[in-house]
Amino acid sequence: MKKILKYIAKYWYAYVFAIACMITAIVLDMLYPMITKRIVDDVIIGGKMKLLGGLLVTIFIIGIGRALGGYFKEFTFDCVSIKIASRLRKDLFSHIEGLSMDYFDDTNTGELMARVKDDVDRIWNALGYVGMLIIEVVIHVSIVLYCMFTLSWQLAFIPLAAMILMGFTAIYMERKLDKVYESISEENAVLTTIAEENLAGVRTVKAFAREKFEITKFLSHNKRYYELNMQQSKMLVRYYPIFQFTGKLLPVVMVIIGGVQVINGNMTLGSLVAFSEYCRNIVWPMEMLGWLTNDLSSAVASCKKINKIYQQESTIKEKETPVELPNVNGEISFEHVSFERGNQKILEDISFELPAGKTLGIMGATGAGKTSIVNLLMRFFDVNKGSVKLDGVDVKELKLEQIRSNVSTVMQDVFLFSDTIEENIKMGQRETMEDPTMVHAAELAQAKNFIEEMPSEYNTIIGERGVGLSGGQKQRISIARAIAKHNPILVMDDSTSALDMETEYEIQKALDTLQDTTKIIIAHRISAVRRADEIIFLENGKIKERGTHEELMAQKGLYYETYQLQYGGAN
Repeated sequence: MKKILKYIAKYWYAYVFAIACMITAIVLDMLYPMITKRIVDDVIIGGKMKLLGGLLVTIFIIGIGRALGGYFKEFTFDCVSIKIASRLRKDLFSHIEGLSMDYFDDTNTGELMARVKDDVDRIWNALGYVGMLIIEVVIHVSIVLYCMFTLSWQLAFIPLAAMILMGFTAIYMERKLDKVYESISEENAVLTTIAEENLAGVRTVKAFAREKFEITKFLSHNKRYYELNMQQSKMLVRYYPIFQFTGKLLPVVMVIIGGVQVINGNMTLGSLVAFSEYCRNIVWPMEMLGWLTNDLSSAVASCKKINKIYQQESTIKEKETPVELPNVNGEISFEHVSFERGNQKILEDISFELPAGKTLGIMGATGAGKTSIVNLLMRFFDVNKGSVKLDGVDVKELKLEQIRSNVSTVMQDVFLFSDTIEENIKMGQRETMEDPTMVHAAELAQAKNFIEEMPSEYNTIIGERGVGLSGGQKQRISIARAIAKHNPILVMDDSTSALDMETEYEIQKALDTLQDTTKIIIAHRISAVRRADEIIFLENGKIKERGTHEELMAQKGLYYETYQLQYGGAN
């Protein structure tokens, strides 16, 4: 809630203006019953017809003022709430982007999508139209009660008691709804996650004929979501008639009691008419209390969910005054590095030096810790022991942006955006990267030919995550993206696994031309690493073998056995 109050504080002047317009409109509204009182008492009963023209003109002027006040009130509330929601969504998204990788490992994408979209929308609603009505109800009721007490303090106690009763009912209902809305918000996140995973992985679902299973899973959560919303609806239906019944009954009761007062001469007919008008003015806030409480409870629950995200902090902290290298040459060294997550050891006592411009090959079975070496270099995670250095400086001392902006990565899990091939290669550098650079990168990645065979060539829009392209085509576009950046360090994490041997060989020859680039090549194929200046073979997070291709073959160890399995003893 403190976070939301900070946003509101930034636009306090707009809210003050909107509330001033609101008060003006309400005060003008409250003048209508007083004019009606004069028309009844002075014109109709008193026979002062000369006053009628002036009173009608006054009604017209009040109507114009009321319309202008209402317009500026609603427009200002809408503008401010849109600005706050936009800023909140931007800041929340930036905060999420700034969290470390371990947070995303433990959090569903669908949950984050629900927070950024649905929960911000509910807060937007509360700060805009709903918030405006809540403030208006409070001010409106206060002024109406004042006017009622001015006309007849005895009668005014009846609507006051009704309002107090409705207020307690609304508070009780809000507490009940708060718990329901938290559950609805959680289930909404689960539903979003399931839908997002199934739509993104629709090929896998169909390939394994899991449509019925996935539909059943979705329907089970959809049923739970339905039940929670029905629970909310039943609660509203249970309490909402109380507000409506009280709103309808109150004017009737006031007319009967007020009529008795007129008959007894304790009140004029005009005062009774005015009092009845005020009663009708107090009815709509009563009827809206249920709806407003409903929306406010929803916004409070959403605010709590968003605050939980804001309470998360990145485990990767950048120093207040980080070291910034004048130039990144690409020299990498791991010094007795050990890394674990939870109680699981991933890397243990890893040491190697990779001079600038040289190539390191990393091999090992699945789960041996190969990708973790890249994660530590990019500082997605921090080491538990030892140090990772870039150009002789510990990466913990360096600026995160400098580390990551100087490393081009081709990840094992290729991710392409639903955009043009050009944008996927340029990756946000459309204005700075020249087309010849992009085309040359595509040529080195052996992607130029198939791209130029497409109808729109580099302007061809590819589907989400590269749907419509083969695995090899996606890998080649990803390689082109990495090469096009011309960074001093290039990391290829099993990035040629979907390519045929001939294409892989051509890409390796192209990579050899990048003599000023330090390369780390992670692979399961011997063919991908055999040209490296040094190869390390990992087993259970430890370096079991190291050396050049020829040296490892001579050792006749794990590397040699892998070679025998892949090439069947051929030299």
